Amino acid sequence: MAKVLLENISKVYPGGVKAVDNANLEIGDQEFVVLVGPSGCGKSTTLRMVAGLEEISSGKIFIDGKLVNDVPPKDRDIAMVFQNYALYPHMTVYKNMAFGLMLRKYPKAEIDQRVREAAQILGITDEQLQRKPKALSGGQRQRVAVGRAIVRKPKAFLFDEPLSNLDAKMRVQMRAEISKLHNRLKSTMIYVTHDQVEAMTMGDRIVVMNNGVIQQVDEPLTLYDNPKNMFVAGFIGSPPMNFFKGTIEQRSGGLWFVEQTASGNGAKGFLTRINEEMAKKLTGHVGKPVVFGSRPEDINDQRHASFAQPDQTASATVEVVEPMGAEIYLYLNSGSHSFVARVNPHEKAEVGQKLDMAFDMRKCHFFDLQTEQVIA
Repeated sequence: MAKVLLENISKVYPGGVKAVDNANLEIGDQEFVVLVGPSGCGKSTTLRMVAGLEEISSGKIFIDGKLVNDVPPKDRDIAMVFQNYALYPHMTVYKNMAFGLMLRKYPKAEIDQRVREAAQILGITDEQLQRKPKALSGGQRQRVAVGRAIVRKPKAFLFDEPLSNLDAKMRVQMRAEISKLHNRLKSTMIYVTHDQVEAMTMGDRIVVMNNGVIQQVDEPLTLYDNPKNMFVAGFIGSPPMNFFKGTIEQRSGGLWFVEQTASGNGAKGFLTRINEEMAKKLTGHVGKPVVFGSRPEDINDQRHASFAQPDQTASATVEVVEPMGAEIYLYLNSGSHSFVARVNPHEKAEVGQKLDMAFDMRKCHFFDLQTEQVIA
C-alpha cells in the first residue's frame, strides 16, 4: 500500500472558477481518510485529481513517494469505485471483475484466483458471478464494483460517493462492509461523501471541505468536540450545532452571554452565565459580538438536566416535537432564535408549551462573529 501526499493542490476551471484552492493533505499508509462537505465543495474534484482523471492547475501529488502529476491514470496503481458502479452491462459479474486483469494480460489461473478471492471477501456467490449486472440489486452491484477494484491489488483505493444510490438500510450495511474490508486489506483508502454520518462512522480521519478549501482535518470525535470554525461545527453533527448571536458582558458573578434580540419584535434576549474555565478564554472578548454554539444533546429541560444551573437557562416555546424512538427532537424558539434540543423520549413536551431549557456550558463553544473562527 502507499502514502498519498497533496502539496498546494489547486484546480481552476475556465472563467476563473476555483474548485480546489491550495489544498495540503498527507494520507498515511493504510489510513482510511474521508473527504466530506456539501455539494460543490471540491471533494470529488480532489479525488479525481489524485486518480489522474482531472488535470491539476497547480501543486504536486505524490503516491508512494512518486510524483504523479504527469503519470496517466492507468499507471498510478490506484483503483476507483464510482457512484454509478460503472459496470459493463453485457458482461457477467465474473468478467466485469476480471476485465482489468485481462487487459493487462495476467495468466488465466491468477485472474481466476484473484476474482474468487475477492468474491469470497465480499460474499458474492458462484451463482452471482455468472449473472449480468441487471440481474443484481443495487447493493450487489456495488459489491461487484468494489470487487473489481480489489482484484487489482492497488496501492490505494478511491471511493467517490459509492453509497449514494442505495436505500437507507443498504447504506448502513455497506458502510460496515467497507469498514471491515479496510480492516482486512490494510489498504490506503480515500473516500468521498456528502453524508457526515458516513464520514463520522468510517474514517480514521475526516477532511472537511467548503468552497474548495480544507476547513479542518482531524479524527472524528476531535472534529465533533473541537471544531475550528462555525462551518465545521454546523456541518458535523445531526441535528447540527445551534448558534446564537450575542455579546459577552461582565456582570455580577463573572462573564455572561447576552443573546441578541430580533429588532422590533419586543422579545427579551436570554442571559446565561459562562462557567469559570470558559470565561478565562473569553476575557479579551468582553463587549464584542460573538456567536454562542451549543449542540442539541447539551440542551435539556431544566427539570430533567443533570447539568442544570439556574443562571444557565433560556425560556423557549416548543414549536415542533419529533419522536425518534430512542430520543426526541424539540424544535424551540426563544423569541430571537430557533434552536433544537435532543432529549430523552420519556420527557414529555407539547407544541406551544413554554420550557426553561438549560445549557451545558462545559461543552459549549464561542465563535468570532466576523471571522467565524472558534475563540473558546
